[in-house]
Amino acid sequence: YVYGVAPKDGTVIGIGAPTAPLDEKLGTQGVRFKTAELNWIGRIDSLINIVFLWHTSPVKTIADAFKTEAKLSGTGVGSTVSIYPTVMNQVLGTKFKLIMGYKGSNDAQLAVERGEVEGHSTSWTAVKVAHPDWRPEKKINIVVQFSVKKHPEMPDVPTVVELARNDEERQVLSAVVNAAEIGTSFFTSPNVPKDRVDTLRRAFDATMKDPEFLAEAEKTQLTVGPLPGEELQKLVADVAAISPEILEKVRAAYAPPK
Repeated sequence: YVYGVAPKDGTVIGIGAPTAPLDEKLGTQGVRFKTAELNWIGRIDSLINIVFLWHTSPVKTIADAFKTEAKLSGTGVGSTVSIYPTVMNQVLGTKFKLIMGYKGSNDAQLAVERGEVEGHSTSWTAVKVAHPDWRPEKKINIVVQFSVKKHPEMPDVPTVVELARNDEERQVLSAVVNAAEIGTSFFTSPNVPKDRVDTLRRAFDATMKDPEFLAEAEKTQLTVGPLPGEELQKLVADVAAISPEILEKVRAAYAPPK
């Protein structure tokens, strides 16, 4: 709608799945837009997914996950909850086993607490908001974060890109976790006059520094790690420029084993 139907005057602003640029490149069903042609306004925060294991699991570190199978609760097949562990299995050789069918991340996290599974892959934000005591009280071990750069709250947790053993793996994993960097981002239609896009971007930047906004974010335990629209636009363009060879490898990594 924002790409093809909405007025091209900057009055309609969208927020979408951070995987949208990669979904477009992979030809995912339902994609009817070109993400690099949208005008990106700014990002509130990255959306970093993690894999965590309950403290009773024999898998305590990412090194353990290469030797010992760990059952993770899963939701939809196309969600990052299942995509990221699948990509790790296919590209790096970890032994995560997804138990699918949970209705959402809250249900999937409860399944861990109840002992139905050993762990779960979801956003760090979802875990710390729903269960702020889990990590401080060492109820969980976070073994990997799906990002290019480490989240400031997890300086001791390796990124999946760090685990790459060669340049090709690094390129494939970077393309997949690019979604983490896009995170919670806003965009408007293509062909909006440049002065209007600039005005929206500067207003967004000002909001990210507004004391009331920051106080509200802190109250809801959400972090703010903004990225200006110009940098966000480049990030989206980088996904659009992925080579066909790397794209094929990303597609293969996405597909669950038969």
